[in-house]
Amino acid sequence: MKPMNEEHLAILRRHMVEVVALHFDLLSEEIGRDKLDERVSAAMLRVRRHLFVPAALAAVAYHDTPLPIGFDKTVSQPFISALMTDLLAPGPDETVLEIGTGLGYQAAVLAELARQVWTVEVVEEFATHAEASLRLLGYGNVAVRTGDGTRGWSEHAPFDKILVTAAAEEVPPALLRQLKIEGRLVMPLGPEEAQLLTVVDKLADGRTETREVMPVRFGRLETVG
Repeated sequence: MKPMNEEHLAILRRHMVEVVALHFDLLSEEIGRDKLDERVSAAMLRVRRHLFVPAALAAVAYHDTPLPIGFDKTVSQPFISALMTDLLAPGPDETVLEIGTGLGYQAAVLAELARQVWTVEVVEEFATHAEASLRLLGYGNVAVRTGDGTRGWSEHAPFDKILVTAAAEEVPPALLRQLKIEGRLVMPLGPEEAQLLTVVDKLADGRTETREVMPVRFGRLETVG
């Protein structure tokens, strides 16, 4: 069998987005919407996911499944990535903080939608790889740093939106402080056996309002020191 070329991969990418759209329709009662936002759909069609997974897995990059990327970590299932992005609703003039860069796929999707993405990764090898990949692909509006994601990135706060791709019992206080008034944070919350994808809105008076969307399973948010 001859190797797949960019045309083949583009067909698989379109199929991936179609499968994600099908999930939105089938799970509409649970997630509260039956269609993937058109901007998110277009971003996922543009971002070449096969460049953000280990080379040996490029041929299966567009399957709707999480994939191992090393260090006992995975890149999220495309449906979950799409759902979290859709719930976050990043605007073209907004700044986004991402916690958990991995190899950079989610950061690339966010970069297609927001003005600036700041992303923090606890594994130095991932951060180095993601930064090089994102730069090579022309994502000049993404900055990557190695560090403890629970501490956010205070130098660039406050952020319009925050996306956390790892689970914790509660939202780290530093992230809530770094979220703008009337900003939004999306992350999985709860113990390992009962995580719920959760939307946290910061109200005009500084209080927070939460909405639980659906059960998920993520790795735990790691701290340093």
